Formats: sequence, C-alpha cells, structure tokens
Amino acid sequence: MDFGQIRKDMKMFNFETLRTDCDNFFEGVAIGRELEKISGQLKDLLGDPVYPSKNRLEHKVRQKVEGLGGLMPGQTLYYKDSGEDIIMAMLWPWKDGERTTVKIIQQ
Repeated sequence: MDFGQIRKDMKMFNFETLRTDCDNFFEGVAIGRELEKISGQLKDLLGDPVYPSKNRLEHKVRQKVEGLGGLMPGQTLYYKDSGEDIIMAMLWPWKDGERTTVKIIQQ
C-alpha cells in the first residue's frame, strides 16, 4: 500500500480544513456528503472498517489506537497491515453532526 497514493486520492476531495499533509500523516476536516465519498475511497483502499465491526479488534490494533487517543462510539477505524507498513484511517465525527476529522497515519 502506497501512502503517497492515499494522500493523493484524499486531495481529490473537498475538505473544509486541511490540517496536516506530510509523508506519513494526513489530517483534514470533512463536511456533509463529502464524508460518504471519502469513506467509500478508504474502503476501496483499506478494506472494510475494523471498528465498528462485529469482530473484536486485535490486541496489536487496540494498542496502536490507544496510543493515538483511542476509539469511542460513533468513530470509525480502517486498518491495513501490509507486513511492511501499517496504515490507519480514523474518522472522528464532531458533535455538530456536520463535520468529521479524517486522520490517516502510516507507521
């Protein structure tokens, strides 16, 4: 999985705010229907979300997520381990019901 390609794909979407765009971290704030498009692209690139899911999160995934602030109900986590790199995408909705912070991290 090429993180550079993921960053490039994310730049196709209209973010209300682009907070960070560097070699291993991307963060922006999406609003409204744009989030549906972003979620679809993340699913294509990283597979189905691992949270929420009917399956339990693996211990190693929980540890990594806890180091980044953890997960709460309403949030979404995509996780892909290629054996060389781990890519996580987290969607954290705001209380206003309009905005969602999108964080994508390569480790």
